[in-house]
Amino acid sequence: MVVEQFHIEQEETNEAYILRVSGELDLSVVPQFRTVLGHVVNLSDKSLILNLKDLKYIDSTGIGIIVSVLKIRDGLKAPFIVQDIPPSVKRLFDLTGITGYLTEGTEN
Repeated sequence: MVVEQFHIEQEETNEAYILRVSGELDLSVVPQFRTVLGHVVNLSDKSLILNLKDLKYIDSTGIGIIVSVLKIRDGLKAPFIVQDIPPSVKRLFDLTGITGYLTEGTEN
């Protein structure tokens, strides 16, 4: 089995901070993910977009981080959009009950 290396690609547009996550988001890469998020999660001047199109796996730790981002962005009244959720990840989101709290979007 090939482990998909975790990677975050960052992009800033006039409207949004976009984080494209690929590979496997689990406990081993949480520090890396938190570092990248830390730079943009509190910036309320633009939307924060998390694109999961190439995410192969997420564990409960990764889901926990998404929940904490949701809470922070909600407190700031700042948009947080999750794009292109793969079916396997969507199923986990459904099972954990966070789907109802996510704003889903598609890539423009």
